[in-house]
Amino acid sequence: MNAVIIVAGGKGLRMGGDIPKQFLPIGGKPVLMRTIDRFLQFDATIQVVLVLPESQQGYWRELCEKYNFSQPYTLANGGETRFHSVKNGLAKVSPAATLVGVHDGVRPFVSFETIQATYEAAARTEAAVPVINVVETIRYIVSDKDSKTVPRSEYRLVQTPQVFSASLLRAAYNQPCLAKYLEGSLQTVAEVFTDDASVVEKFGHRVTLVSGNRENIKITTPFDLAIASALL
Repeated sequence: MNAVIIVAGGKGLRMGGDIPKQFLPIGGKPVLMRTIDRFLQFDATIQVVLVLPESQQGYWRELCEKYNFSQPYTLANGGETRFHSVKNGLAKVSPAATLVGVHDGVRPFVSFETIQATYEAAARTEAAVPVINVVETIRYIVSDKDSKTVPRSEYRLVQTPQVFSASLLRAAYNQPCLAKYLEGSLQTVAEVFTDDASVVEKFGHRVTLVSGNRENIKITTPFDLAIASALL
């Protein structure tokens, strides 16, 4: 069986409101519900592990009742950083799961093709992430007074779900060398391990890149919310 950990710990500060971004409605339905639906529409047997801060779980249950949302999922508590949240979610993944994806709760427009390609690649190589080409010019900041253009063909924008063999992801999140980072500041952990691929690479495993879909945006600002409404 497959599993997906959906991480939804955002506070919505960049939205400028009090409601966390994952709970904001698009097309009359909260973003997070659309994200969960996407994976269950792709695979009705997939185990969904939803990671939410404890402080948001009561509000989430109210939303589920309001929108009659009864999709199956396993709930895990959010942690201090994304790293901690994913580790908490991983503890709730069934031992029967062979592949585990990690997906941002505010990416409701991932295509079935992207999900399938990423899980299939992970089945072959144990680690796969979806990416898209960079279409704008990129400049590297050398110092406060200097910058230079870098070839955009050498870069990719990373999306989710990032998918791994369950055994590899568990081993990567429990590797002994992580202790020195976890004993430091939370900011250090967040900066070093920006995604799950970075944790797996620290473990010494290569990550396979597959094509993502450009509509698979991460909704973090009011502009993103407007784009999401247009996509619907």
